[in-house]
Amino acid sequence: MSARTLIPRSSEPLQRMASMVLLASSLALVPAAQAAEHKQLPVQPATDFPAVEVHANEHLAIAAEPFNTAAQLKIFRVNYFAHGILPVRLIVTNNGDHTLSLKEARILFITAAGDRIQAAQPEDVERRLSHPGSRVSHIPSPIPGLHLKHKDIDKEIQRDFDTFEFSSLTVAPHTTQAGFLFYDVDGLSDPLRGAALNLHTLRDDDGNELFYFEIPFDKYLTSRSSQMN
Repeated sequence: MSARTLIPRSSEPLQRMASMVLLASSLALVPAAQAAEHKQLPVQPATDFPAVEVHANEHLAIAAEPFNTAAQLKIFRVNYFAHGILPVRLIVTNNGDHTLSLKEARILFITAAGDRIQAAQPEDVERRLSHPGSRVSHIPSPIPGLHLKHKDIDKEIQRDFDTFEFSSLTVAPHTTQAGFLFYDVDGLSDPLRGAALNLHTLRDDDGNELFYFEIPFDKYLTSRSSQMN
């Protein structure tokens, strides 16, 4: 016969109190667990990504990874793509012995039609999301949009930019820097096909301008297509 621990009836209120404490503790942990999901991804060399351009003479590799699927977009607090804002992860690997300067860099999204789109600032994104009438309807929404009050939208967008935005002005020798830029692709039914990310006015630590990078997103689309086949 197995031994059992018998609890007197007088202890039942204590049990209920203990259960309530445990429940409150578990609920308190939920926001922390959710917040843990909204963090930068591990940094990998640019050459690990399909949409990459390598300049061997300059010992540089730069990759661009658009985030337009439900699985990718879960790291953000807001569904940007449903509102016509495309997050693009930029990965810069400097394999040389000199520091790369991005202080004067221009990083543009070039559409298939040749239009040049600058990266959006938080206030640009806030303006778009706070006006429901401007929401993109013909770009598929991979995850449901968030129904937030304007001030809550502003707060969540700012938190995402603080966490994820590419903010490094330099890339030290033999290191990789990564982060996101956000582009307004409203009105483009297929924004990635035939498009590219163009980077120019990159300089070495002597101030010499380096050759520009142009990374076609078709490399990314081809890679994803092959993964699905």
